[in-house]
Amino acid sequence: TAVPTETVYGLAANGLDEDAVRRLYEVKGRPAVKPLSLMVGGAEAFEKYGRDVPRSAYVLAEAFWPGPLTIVVKAASCVPSIVTAGGDTVGLRCPQQEQTQELLRRCALPLAAPSANPSGAPSPKTAGEVMAYFDGKIDAVIDGGACGIGRESTIVDLTAAPYKILRAGALDEKAIRAALMRSLRIVGVTGGSGTGKTTALDVLRDMGALVIDADALYHGLCESCAPMLDEIGTLFPGVVENGVLLRKKLGAIVFSDAEKLAALQSVTDRYVNDAIDRALAEHAAAGGRYAAVDAIDLVGTPLQAYFCATVGITAPVGTRCARIMAREGIPEEYAMLRIGAQKSDEFFEENCDVCIRNDGTVGQFHDKCRKIFKDILEV
Repeated sequence: TAVPTETVYGLAANGLDEDAVRRLYEVKGRPAVKPLSLMVGGAEAFEKYGRDVPRSAYVLAEAFWPGPLTIVVKAASCVPSIVTAGGDTVGLRCPQQEQTQELLRRCALPLAAPSANPSGAPSPKTAGEVMAYFDGKIDAVIDGGACGIGRESTIVDLTAAPYKILRAGALDEKAIRAALMRSLRIVGVTGGSGTGKTTALDVLRDMGALVIDADALYHGLCESCAPMLDEIGTLFPGVVENGVLLRKKLGAIVFSDAEKLAALQSVTDRYVNDAIDRALAEHAAAGGRYAAVDAIDLVGTPLQAYFCATVGITAPVGTRCARIMAREGIPEEYAMLRIGAQKSDEFFEENCDVCIRNDGTVGQFHDKCRKIFKDILEV
């Protein structure tokens, strides 16, 4: 039988019946080494036809099912090897088309369902196109009219981290990435030098959070991201030579001109945010639930849109000065100059959702951080 979906028409057979699946391969002329996906009625199918299914599969199903996304998971033992082509994974897809949804409800079976075209031919978007291919070769076609999208579903493999897009289709990767990111509880952590941010971030790591240092990420991109350097070089001729960013030359241009600084930031923010998106999506796909982004200048930046809370770390000036001197081997005068050039405690108290004061022992601060982060993340 051929069935309509929101993407293209598919051939459908009982995915648990080896003979039916074998017949489907024969009719389509599909090589036996190519596995088939299963059409299912919803996310409950993960428990029936998958095993060791990651949380990210349920996240994506909630976001896009019914819809044009095939999610690859490890196959349960009940899935015939002919469906998986001898492998240990299976793609599950919940189509949006109403008539096919009704068929799935009534038969209560997973349907092996490749596109309804002979292998190598264009995928059909109407029942008439299906009949032109298979008239007399299949039992029936459910005519659902013309398919609205006309492209195959996107296939995402969640069986290993990082996740992989096996086939680009109707759903783009940015949408998948955004959905995975939305499943995370993310905190922003900021504060001046010597306040104890490192300890706070270590607490988050101990809780299973991915910690992203936005400032270090930016500097890394300045060293290695050729597309970003190309854009900067085009915007400010002469500041990139042989793939190397001339920081002082760039600084002399932008730090005295607010418009040029804003133009630079519009480029770098885009690349930094994209790199953060990828890291967060991969963390979520691997089963992560929490993440943190660390940056000194965090308040008022586009990064705050990621966060369930922005947390400021503060500490007494004398304590900060002593820590900086011990850590970097600099005299008190220089340590105090650095502190004086940074945002005040009052700034963080006014602009952050929560402030954690580091004014006791390391153990006391650690416990304070853990309690506050637990309250924020475990909602």
